[in-house]
Amino acid sequence: MRQLNRLNQYQRLWQPSAGEPQQVTVSELASRCFCSERHVRTLLRQAQDAGWLSWRAQSGRGKRGDLTFHVSPESLRNAMMEEALKSGQQHNALELAQLAPQDLRALLHPFLGGQWQNDTPTLRIPYYRSLEPLHSGFLPGRAEQHLVGQVFSGLTRFNGNSSAPAGDLAHHWDVSADGLRWHFYIRSTLHWHNGDKIETGQLQASLVKLLALPALRRLFNSVLRIEVTHPQCLTFVLHQPDYWLAHRLASYCSRLAHPELSLVGSGPFRLTVFERELVRIESHEHYHLSHPLLKAIEFWITPQLFEQGLGTSCRHPVQIAIGEPDELANLRLVSSSTSLGFCYLTLKQSSRLSKIQAQRLINIIHQTTLLHTLPLDENLITPAQELLPDWTIPEWPATADVALPETLTLVYHLPVELHTMAEQLKVYLAEQGCHLTVIFHDAKTWDGCSHLAHADLMMGDRLIGEAPGYTLEQWLRCDTLWPHLLKAPRYAHLQATLDAVQAQANEEARHAGLKSIFAELMENAVLTPLFNYQYQISAPPGVNGIRLNTRGWFDFSEAWLPAPNA
Repeated sequence: MRQLNRLNQYQRLWQPSAGEPQQVTVSELASRCFCSERHVRTLLRQAQDAGWLSWRAQSGRGKRGDLTFHVSPESLRNAMMEEALKSGQQHNALELAQLAPQDLRALLHPFLGGQWQNDTPTLRIPYYRSLEPLHSGFLPGRAEQHLVGQVFSGLTRFNGNSSAPAGDLAHHWDVSADGLRWHFYIRSTLHWHNGDKIETGQLQASLVKLLALPALRRLFNSVLRIEVTHPQCLTFVLHQPDYWLAHRLASYCSRLAHPELSLVGSGPFRLTVFERELVRIESHEHYHLSHPLLKAIEFWITPQLFEQGLGTSCRHPVQIAIGEPDELANLRLVSSSTSLGFCYLTLKQSSRLSKIQAQRLINIIHQTTLLHTLPLDENLITPAQELLPDWTIPEWPATADVALPETLTLVYHLPVELHTMAEQLKVYLAEQGCHLTVIFHDAKTWDGCSHLAHADLMMGDRLIGEAPGYTLEQWLRCDTLWPHLLKAPRYAHLQATLDAVQAQANEEARHAGLKSIFAELMENAVLTPLFNYQYQISAPPGVNGIRLNTRGWFDFSEAWLPAPNA
C-alpha cells in the first residue's frame, strides 16, 4: 500500500522534533527513513507537493536545510482512513490504523458504531477475535452461528424469539396423516447471492450434502430420502414420524449454501469479505423476505486493540458494546436478558461415583455459597434454579453424611468462567476429603476431547436456540458427550425415548416428553445446570432496532440508522 509507506516515512521525518521546524542534512533524513539520499529527496518533493511540509535546501554537500511541517501524521492518517472507507477500501483503513497501536483508540473512534459513508448506512463492530470459517452444520461460536443465520437461508426459520418455525425458502409445508411425508412448497422468486435463480434441485443437493455430515445424520436420522416431487416442492420421506422436522430445518445448522459454492447463500446479507482482520456482509438485493435497512455490517477484528486495553466490542462475549468502552457512559443499554442457555455439570455414575455421592456433590454446588461467591464480574452470571423455566432442579434429603470418593477427575471446556468454577469446586471438595484432578479441554465443544472416557465429571456450556425444548432434544441427539456419559444400554434407551417423543404430533405432548427425560436425568444426578449468563447489548445514540435474540446477538436485518441530519 503506497499511502501507508508514504505515511510511515513521513512519521519518521516528524518524530525527532515532534513536528517542530528542523535544520537537518539530507544524509540524516536518509538515515531516518532507511533509504538513499536520492530517494529521500523524492520523498521530500512528493510531501511538499501534497502540502504536508516545506523543505528549503542549502547549496553544498552536507549543508543543513530547513524542514517545516504543516500537518501531523495523526491528521493525515485520519484523512486517509476516511477516504479509504468512503471508497470502500476497508483493508487499507485497517492497515493505516495498525500503523501506530497506541493511537488506535483515537483513530478508530470516528468510524465505529453506525455511520453513513457515501450515502450507505453501515454498522461497524470492533471484535476481539478472528471468526472461524462459516460452513453448513454445527459451529461452536455464537458469533459464527449468528452470522450463518444472516448469510444463509433454510427451508424454515425462526422469526424473532418465536419458538415456532415459519417459512423461509419454503413458503409453507404440509404433513401426511401418518407423519411420514412432509411436502415443502418452495417460493418461486428465490435467488442466490451471486444473482442466479435458485432451483429446487439445488436445494435437494445441498440438503443431501448436509445430511451426509455425521452430526447432521444423527439429527435427521428419521429421514429416508428427499425427493423433488414438483419443480416447486421438496418432499421428505421418513421411515418413522418426526414432528420436530420443521424445527430441525429451522436451526442454524441446517442453513443451505449453494451446492457448488460453499460461501454463497440466499439470506438477507451476502458475504463480501471474510478475512482474519475484516468480515463484511452486505444486504442482498433479491432477498425473498423483509429487506434489511442497513447496507453493510463490518467486523473489524483488531485483537491488538484489546490486548493493550484500547477498547473492545465485548466487555465479555455475552456483553456487546457497539462503540468504545471508554465511552460506555454515553452508550445506552438497548437490550438485556437472562440467557436460557446455561453452563452445566454432568456426572458419570460408576463404581467410582455412586448416585448418592453424585447427589451430595450437586448439593454442595447448589446448597452452599459456591456459585454465589465466584470471583466474576458483577451482573455477568446468575446461579441456575432450573434447567428451563418450570424445569426445576430436584431437591434431595440432606446428604452431608455421605462420604465422597477420595479422588475424582473433572474435564471441562470453554467458556472461561468454567476455569473459575473448576478451581472453586476443587477447593470445596478438598474440604470434604476429595482430591479433584482438573483437565481443561481448550475448545467450545467436546469434539476431539480424548479425556471424556476417563472423566467422572464434565462441565460445559449449552447454548439454547430459538426453540428451547427442541434445542435440548438436539443436544441429546448430537453431542458427543452423551455416549461417553451414559453406558451403552442406557444411551440406546435414551435415543429410543427421543424417537417416541418426536412421534407425538401434539407439540405440548412433545415438550412434556422432553421435560420428563430431563427431569429423570436431573433426578438421577446425571445433569445439573450451574448458572445462566446476563446478555447485554449497548449502542451509541442513533443505532436503532436492536433487540437481543436467544444467542445474545441481534438481528442485523432489523437494525437501522437515521439519515444524516434527519
